[in-house]
Amino acid sequence: MPRFSVFILVFIFFFSFFGSLFYSLDPYSLDGTAILIPPSMEHLLGTDRLGRDILARLIEGGKVSLVIGVGSAFIASVIGLVLGSLAGYFRGGIDKGFVILVDLFLTFPTFFLLLALVSYVNASAWILIVIISVTGWMTTARLIRSESFQITSQPYIKILNIAKVSKLKILFKYYAPILAPIYFVSFTFGVGGAILAESGLSFLGLGIVAPQMSWGTILSSGKDVIEIAWWVSFFPGLMIFLVTFSLINISNYLQQLTNQKEIRN
Repeated sequence: MPRFSVFILVFIFFFSFFGSLFYSLDPYSLDGTAILIPPSMEHLLGTDRLGRDILARLIEGGKVSLVIGVGSAFIASVIGLVLGSLAGYFRGGIDKGFVILVDLFLTFPTFFLLLALVSYVNASAWILIVIISVTGWMTTARLIRSESFQITSQPYIKILNIAKVSKLKILFKYYAPILAPIYFVSFTFGVGGAILAESGLSFLGLGIVAPQMSWGTILSSGKDVIEIAWWVSFFPGLMIFLVTFSLINISNYLQQLTNQKEIRN
């Protein structure tokens, strides 16, 4: 098990949600006498061009980035699980409608679809969760649909249908345990993807609106001073990298476990 990746994620979650209990500097406080100060004992990770403490802003911005990442991935994975399993179980017209819906969403690249939707609203954490969820469920749904087709073709499912067992009972009792590993793999991938999507939008100025902040907005604020103040963009970029890298490692491990289980079966 990738224990180091799990440790990094746990540390970053505690850092973001409980770090302010141990580091009391205000992330919104402006200090004209402390503009672009490099990392020091007074400001552990330095300050930005408005004199705001980078470490305090990373703690505050981490809450928003992680909430968006986990919330978006959870909703998108649930949508994909429900639509994919229904399409694979019922087939026929429902499956054809599912394929048309997925093709419609995949007509446009996901990030450009995100840009189009965000450009018409004032972005907030909850708005971004909804938009990223709506544009990120297709991959999970296609994987679930493919696996559901295999489950539906099993003899015991056909016997249950002939016996007129409740369809809801079949889905929850027989489909859910088999589809759960795929869901969790998709969820872990989705968290990293959502954080990267939010960071990309914030970097382009279409993400979180001030005074709210995220790792993406902090990173974006340092792009104009990167040559003289590397720390402004480096540390939020490092946080984004650590979270996505750890989630990819965990996803790969879960995928290996799923593959080994399929081979044994």
